[in-house]
Parts: sequence; C-alpha cells; structure tokens
Amino acid sequence: MTHHRSELLMPAGNLRKLKMAILYGADAVYLGTPDMSLRTKSQFSLEDVIEGVNFCHEHGKRAYLTLNLFSHNKDIPKLDEYIETVRKVNPDGLIIADPGVFQYVRERAPEIPLHISTQSNICSWLSVKFWEQQGAQLCVLAREVSYPELKEIREKCPDIKLEAFVHGAMCMTYSGRCLLSNFMAERGANQGNCANSCRWNYTFRLRLKDGTVQDLNITDENAEMFEFLLEEGCRPGELMPIEEDARGSYILNSKDLCIMPKLDEYLSIGVDSLKVEGRGKSEYYAAIVARAYRMAIDDYYADPENWDPKPYMRELEAVGNRGYTLAFHDGRLTNYAHGFEHTASLAQWEYAGVVTEVTEDAFLIEVKNKLEAGDVLEFVSPIARETILLRAYDFEEAATGKRLDVVHGSTKTVIRIPFDLFDHEELDVLKTLFPVYSVLRKERALTEEQWSRIRLDKLTQGLETSGKDNPKTYARRRDSLIENIGDASEERRFKTNRVGTEGCCGRGCNGCLIFWQDDQYAKARDALLRRKQGEQLSREEAKTLKLVP
Repeated sequence: MTHHRSELLMPAGNLRKLKMAILYGADAVYLGTPDMSLRTKSQFSLEDVIEGVNFCHEHGKRAYLTLNLFSHNKDIPKLDEYIETVRKVNPDGLIIADPGVFQYVRERAPEIPLHISTQSNICSWLSVKFWEQQGAQLCVLAREVSYPELKEIREKCPDIKLEAFVHGAMCMTYSGRCLLSNFMAERGANQGNCANSCRWNYTFRLRLKDGTVQDLNITDENAEMFEFLLEEGCRPGELMPIEEDARGSYILNSKDLCIMPKLDEYLSIGVDSLKVEGRGKSEYYAAIVARAYRMAIDDYYADPENWDPKPYMRELEAVGNRGYTLAFHDGRLTNYAHGFEHTASLAQWEYAGVVTEVTEDAFLIEVKNKLEAGDVLEFVSPIARETILLRAYDFEEAATGKRLDVVHGSTKTVIRIPFDLFDHEELDVLKTLFPVYSVLRKERALTEEQWSRIRLDKLTQGLETSGKDNPKTYARRRDSLIENIGDASEERRFKTNRVGTEGCCGRGCNGCLIFWQDDQYAKARDALLRRKQGEQLSREEAKTLKLVP
C-alpha cells in the first residue's frame, strides 16, 4: 500500500463548526446525530448532516459520519432509516464501534466504507488485522497506543488505513471505558455527556484501620498503616479509596493531548488520518486548531528536515487548554501528564468575534466576548498565514450606527468595522483574505493564579517533550501557583502593556498626541513604526523603554 499525505481530521459539533473547520484547513470532518452517535450534545439534525456533507464535497474535502453507539434493542429499528439517509448523503466513511452494527451495515449497505471507532479500543496490530479481515477500511487507534506501538502496527498492517489522535481532551482513565461520570452524576461519559467528575475539587483524607479519619504526616515508616481516600467537595463524608496497579494510577485531571512537538514522527511513518478531539468545543477551537495543524503538516511535507513545531505551538496556545501533554506517546504516562493544582481550561487569548458579512465598505462582526475601547483585535485568516491587527478606539453598532466604548459578548451584538480603518492593507486583499466565518481574537486579562498556571504548563510541556528534568524550577513554579491559588486575588492583567505614563488614558492605544510628540517616547515610537498596524509593546519592552515603572 502506498501511503499518501496524512489527512487532518477535525471534529464538527454543529454545521457552523463544520464549515469553519473546513475553511481553516481540515481535510475531513467527523459528525453525527445525537441519537445514533456517542455525542448526546450533538447539534446536527439529519438535514444538517446532508448540508454539511455537501459543503465538504463542494470544497473537495471528506466527511465521515458517526454511528459509534453501543446498540441496545431499542436502537435497532432506527438503523434502517439511518442507513437509507446515509446512502443519500454519500459520506466518505461511517465510523462504527459495535460489531453487531458493523455487520448489520455491511450487509445492507456494502458500498459504504466502514471505519472502526476509538471506542473499540484497538491497541495492537492483531486487532487491526481482525477488523481488516471483517472488511473495515480504517481503524482508529486508542489514545493509549504509544508511538513505538503505532510504528509496529503501521509496519505489520500496511494495507489498511490507520487513524491516530493528535490533539484534544484526555480521559483520566482508560479512554472509552470510564464510568466515573455515570456513577457520580448519572451522565454517560461514553455518550459525549461526561460531567468531568475526574476534574472536580477533591480533598485528600486518610483513614486509620480503626475507622477514624485524620490529617496525618506520611513517612516511609508509617505508610503501611493507612488507606488513601478522596473526598469530593460536594459530598462531605463520602470517602473513596485510591488504588494503583502495576500500570499506575490515572487520577485525576489529565492535561490535554498535543502531539504537535512529535507530529513529524507521525507524518514520517504514514499515519493516514490525524484526528483532533472536540465536537463539543467552540467554533473558535475548530478554526484555530485546524489552522495550526494545517500549517504544520504542509510545512513538514515542504521541508521535513527543517521542520520545527514551535511556531505552531504558539498558535495552539491561543486556544483554551488544561496544559498540553504527549500523554502515552512514549508509553507510560509521566508525572507531567496531569495537573493536580488547577483544572480550568486557560489561554492568553480569547474569541473576540466572527465575520458574519462582508459588505462593500466594511466587515460585520458578531461579538463573542467583551470588547473595550483600546483592545487590539487580531483578524485570523482562513487563507493567509499573516494575521492583521487593528486597535479599536470605539465600536459602531451595525444595526443603529451608535458608537460604543464597551460591547458585551452575551448580547450577540453585531458591530461594523469599516475598511478605511485598515491603513496598511488594500481593500481587495481584505475582502479576499477575510471571508464570512473568519475569526477574531484578542488578549485576555488573567489573574496571577492563571499566569502562574500558564508558566507551569509551559515548563512541564518543555520538560516532557525534551525528556529532561528540572526539579528545582518545577518545584518553584508549582509552589508559586499554589501560593497564588491561596491568595485568591481577582486582580487581572494583560500580557502586553496597557497603562502608559502620567497623562496617558491607560487604554494602551499608543496613538495620542503626547505619545507621538514627546521626546521621551522617541524609542517607543521607533519600535512601533517597525511593526504592523496594531501590534503592542510587551510589558517587558514598555519597562525597558521606561513607559511604565
């Protein structure tokens, strides 16, 4: 079998996410309806599925439908109707987990290519061979498959397509087999309805053999005297034992999978499909993650010898994450694969808005998060790599023409941004590079606790990727995070400088007369003139140029 270029496979939780993923670089998407797939929150009707698949095909892309439920008797009567609908849609593949459903579809619709879902937990070349003999055209490998195992599977199974996860949320237990959410919240973890019980706030307790619960100092001499238990914040008194087998304990909060630092290895052995998790995530996630991996894949094939993951990692940092990990890439999980101190999804940037219409003289933009005068909006093109920055002094409400200093994202306000505000770009170029569904982002102000989490995440990601260890730096940054968590301060700051010297309005616009005329700002003016429109000084630069104390 000759291996072609690896495809980038993105999730599509609704029709708009599907279109944005395709426009931002996905080769294929996977989607399904909530009643017949493992995503109870899916927002696709069967009519949406038909439109979505047609959209993919019109753009020369592929669409795979999910039928990866584990069937109960009540599901079987729906199968014939679903199969007939699938036939009309003509998808490029149907993703199935249940062997009975696989056989049912194969007999009634033999023309439809069948893919084996990750829910089947394929971890060996023996399992791949089995499904190949049953007639499957592609196998999705379990997240727990290491790279050495993946490489061996590729060598022993050259005549079937392989798909591997490269990005997205990780389960704290064996993926596809978690029942914690079902037990704690009666929400099916393996039906896309997980309550993320593993990420809740638990308190560590110890119980003596006589049944008393105490805070105890554990040493090598007394460790055998105790049981180890968890207490969840909303269930005081319910103590749950922690156990660890030979493979380790996978509790509690797993960081997000990100194979980008090792993506060249996957591309070099011919993994047919590189899968991103996240049908329940935002359209901004769909766009930015697709963009990052599209650039990385294209650059690898253009020049594999000089491929470097750093620029694409910077792009992925613009998307909310729990910290990135290589997870099972090297086999057993490292101690950096989990975040025990802080479980929230964080990023230094946030979704600012999306282009809903391009008129003769302006962009119409639906606001997604709060915008304030002085914010710098970054326009992220689905076509070009270079982004465009625009500093906003106020906002024009499209419906009324009213000028606003603040726009709240929850209001779904549409603002108008005239083309004449872009003094560095040509009109035709703007219209071409930023069609409908182009996204905008902006810096997000974070607390010191959140900045500490991001610094710790970047350190652990680097240590895990390099295979090196730096216990002193790790301990220092971990302790800094714990200290900031204890402070519980809600004061927030941006990454770049926002507050100037006395006489400045503090909006960070760098556009007022005092800035452009006073000699004390000469170095800062020179620095900004060499940058593209809207690019701000960092806090460090502002201090160096003596703009802030």
